[in-house]
Amino acid sequence: MITAMLFAGGVGSRMKSQDMPKQFLVVGGKPIIVRTMENFAKHPEVDAIVVACKADWIDYLQDLIVKFNVKKVKAVVPGGENGFNSIHNGVVATAEFQKNPEDLILICDGVRPMISQELISNCIRDTKKHGTAVPVTPSIDSLLYSEDGDFCDKSYKRSSMYVTQAPQGYTMEKILWAHEEAYKRGILSPVSSSELFIELGHPVHLFIGERQNIKVTTPEDLQTLRAYFFYKNFKQFAEEELSYEIPDYVKSAGKKE
Repeated sequence: MITAMLFAGGVGSRMKSQDMPKQFLVVGGKPIIVRTMENFAKHPEVDAIVVACKADWIDYLQDLIVKFNVKKVKAVVPGGENGFNSIHNGVVATAEFQKNPEDLILICDGVRPMISQELISNCIRDTKKHGTAVPVTPSIDSLLYSEDGDFCDKSYKRSSMYVTQAPQGYTMEKILWAHEEAYKRGILSPVSSSELFIELGHPVHLFIGERQNIKVTTPEDLQTLRAYFFYKNFKQFAEEELSYEIPDYVKSAGKKE
């Protein structure tokens, strides 16, 4: 069994959207969280979806699931105080019905609406093979290290640096072990599941992700997302217009004087 576990328990302070968490912002006629769920719902290998949502927005999310007829949603649970707590709540909820240690869980931000079907397939394939699978993109910029953000005396080799993405795939056996160990060792706020595994001394398998698979975090990301869907819709309109064939009798009539 394969479950996509989405965490959407934050308020999105960096988005500066005062009235609404970023996962519920509407782009192209649909909230971002709905678009993210739909990408997993339509994948043939994904059996279920669990969402850890900001507690006071659960009713609204349930309404959206019905309104947009999102399939495969097994459970919606309250998020936690931070991303890790939200993931933990989602993992626990998944473990209630996904009992086989070799079953897979795909952990993903609720604000990645541009995930492709191919990326999900690659994550599933590599998780089955390695037990862990983390999509990354090679860094295209030089990287500098600074303690204070003012002065720098250290740089990193760009060819060895990667940017993590999601979904991140794990077997249930591995993710439950990692969360149990995290609480035993007092590791309560890792940035991501992959960083938790690394902090626990457990290497994770990397595979190449997709640059368009952005996490919508800032107003600039929102502009990029809106431009993507505008282009996608315009491209479809343009292709339909270009592919339209004028009947021969119309062409002939046009040639008459």
